[in-house]
This record gives sequence, C-alpha cells and structure tokens, in this order.
Amino acid sequence: MVNIQKAAVIGCGFVGSTIAYTLMQRGIFSELVLLDANHPKAEGEAMDISHGLPFAHAMDIRAGEYEDIADASVIIITAGANQKPGETRLDLVQKNAAIMRSVIGSIKRVRCEGILLVVSNPVDILTQVALKESGFPKERVIGSGTVLDTARLKYLLSEKLDVDSRNVHAFIVGEHGDSELAVWSCANIYGIGLDEFVRMKGYRSFEEEKEQIYHAVRDSAYEIIERKGATYYGIGMAASKIAEAIVRDSHTVAPVSVSLNGEYGLSGLCLSIPSIIGRGGAEQILEIGFDPDEERRLHQSAAELTDVLKTIGI
Repeated sequence: MVNIQKAAVIGCGFVGSTIAYTLMQRGIFSELVLLDANHPKAEGEAMDISHGLPFAHAMDIRAGEYEDIADASVIIITAGANQKPGETRLDLVQKNAAIMRSVIGSIKRVRCEGILLVVSNPVDILTQVALKESGFPKERVIGSGTVLDTARLKYLLSEKLDVDSRNVHAFIVGEHGDSELAVWSCANIYGIGLDEFVRMKGYRSFEEEKEQIYHAVRDSAYEIIERKGATYYGIGMAASKIAEAIVRDSHTVAPVSVSLNGEYGLSGLCLSIPSIIGRGGAEQILEIGFDPDEERRLHQSAAELTDVLKTIGI
C-alpha cells in the first residue's frame, strides 16, 4: 500500500540533495528516504538535512535501500552523470540511459507502486526510458520537463516588464533543451494578452525582446554551469512543486514531460506539455491551440528527440 506521506530521492548529488532539502522545508512529507550508489553520501546528506528539522517541520529523513521505498508515493530520480561545460543535455543520453535502466530495474524488483518523477537529464529521453523499462501506466511516469524553463521565462519577462513574476502566465514546451520553444501566443500578464500589455508599458514592438528572452531561457543552464559548475537550486524548487501537486492532489497545471499518444499529432515519446498534475500523476494532457509556427517547432523538437531515442533502441 502506498504511503502518501512518504517520498524517496534516488541520487544524492547537487540536484538530489537540494530537492531533499527543499522538500524538508516545504513540509509536505512525514518521511523521506535518500538513496545513492555511494551510501555514505546519502547518509551524510540525511544527517545534514535532519539537523535543520528543529527550524522546519517534524519528519523522518534517512538513508536507505530500495526495499525501504516500496511504499513511497513519489519516487524522485536524479541519478546520472552531470552535464559538463560545453556539453548538451542530449550528449548525456547514452551513459544516463544505462543508469536509468539500472535504477528502474531495482524499483521494479521491490514492486514500487508510487509515481516516478524523473529529473535526470536529458529528462524527456530518460522519462521515456523509465516508462518503457518500468511498464507503469503512463500517468505514473512523468519528468520535470520544462517546469524550470517556464519559471525562468516568467522571471525574465517580469524583469523586463517590471511586474510581479507571479502575475506572468507563459510557458515553455517541447524538449527540455536546445529545441524547446516559448508559446508566446498564450502568454499573458494577469489575463491581459502579452502584446497588449507591452503596449501599455510603452513598447512599440517587443519582438526583439522576446527573442532575447527566449535565448536567455534556453541557454540559462549553460550560463550557470560555466560560472558555477552545476544548476540545482531552481530545479530543486521545481521538482518539489511537482511533488507537492501530487501529494496535495492540487490539480496543478505544469509543463511536465509526459508520454504522448496522439496529442498534437505526436506519439511514442515523452515531451514537455502542459498537463494537470494530481494524486494520480499526470492526470490529463492539455491540447492547446498553438499558432502554426509554434506547432511546427513543437513537431521539430519531437523529431529531434525521436532521432535520439533511436540511438538507445527505443
């Protein structure tokens, strides 16, 4: 039986440990199990985070084995090699696909019944690997997708337009990577269409600014990795937000990586698309009326991912 108050994080590198720390602060679980190929590393992270519990929420945080996570409601997978400076997310695919297959094999062995949340990169490819290897229903295998990219887009738009980022409604879809696209046709500021809002702010044209913002979003990870070696704070918060939507059954709309079965004319791959997230995982994929150029670019992104999937036998 699934314990809705229990979660697991597999992989205790920068990303995994940051997710664990963020989950502790949010107080949405009463039990959190950390796993890593280097077990003492998982133990150290569990100890360090636990020492902050007097300042946060009562919960049990410990290192464990796969047998300890069989009843976890959310299993967050961050295991894999890190993206190096100058390396694209897709460059990671061969080695991280092998790691993902190993992780999923262990999850199947202990008969986990929770929802798999894949964060390891390249996330869309590895979500597809996790889905195929696990045999789970597609709604129970989701990736963090472009949730972080979307947050970056909202932040940069808010900075440019001098408005609260919580009032910015815009999103990124497609690959979490170089072929991702901003859906400008749906963007709005507190219900006011983006084009109308920028006119209110005194812009005669915003096309050049939109292109600059898009490139800044797309290249954010490269810029951060070049400066500090890895990205982990933003994705830590993004992953915890997805986990919270599952546990609280909040029916949050977010562009997670989901398996497509005819939506947008695409099938046989996982791609980041706005979906309703709740207790059942990705409960509904939303088909939105993108403009023709956005739809073309979405199909182009899908084609690039399909080519990569073929290289790993999927």
